[in-house]
Amino acid sequence: MYDELTAVDIQKMQEEINHRVRVLRPQLIEEVQTARAFGDLSENYEYKCAKQAKNRNESRIRYLEGMIRTAKVIQVQDRGDAVGLFDRVTIFNELLKKEMDIRIVTTLRQDALKGLISKESPVGRAVMGRRVGERVLVEVGPGTKYFVEIRAIEKGKDDESLEISSY
Repeated sequence: MYDELTAVDIQKMQEEINHRVRVLRPQLIEEVQTARAFGDLSENYEYKCAKQAKNRNESRIRYLEGMIRTAKVIQVQDRGDAVGLFDRVTIFNELLKKEMDIRIVTTLRQDALKGLISKESPVGRAVMGRRVGERVLVEVGPGTKYFVEIRAIEKGKDDESLEISSY
């Protein structure tokens, strides 16, 4: 399985890896060594915290490297008047009776609380390629479905200011 990511996604991941390897790793190693010097490791809370921070950093580096290694790089294509990647879309959720503004993004940049919806999520899959005025069925899971109406589309582009999400 691979993730479909843009060249900007790959670039942002590589920048984070470089920062974590060149800046954070040496700092965290030094913090572990400093905390280790405090003495008895069995009751050394500072040492435990420093080791956890170092391990989280190493884990994130491995995760990002794996994402880059297995990614399928895609091009952002203009879909004319249909919903495409990085477009802002105003939808009316018929179940909630509420209008919402979302932006379709890659899985790496999704953040539902900010309205950044993955193109691979149920809503993202449902609206991709659709046009203003279309009523679309969103299937969340077995027995859970609802309709949304696409009310507006604002064309977007691959915006480098969109942060990549942490796990």
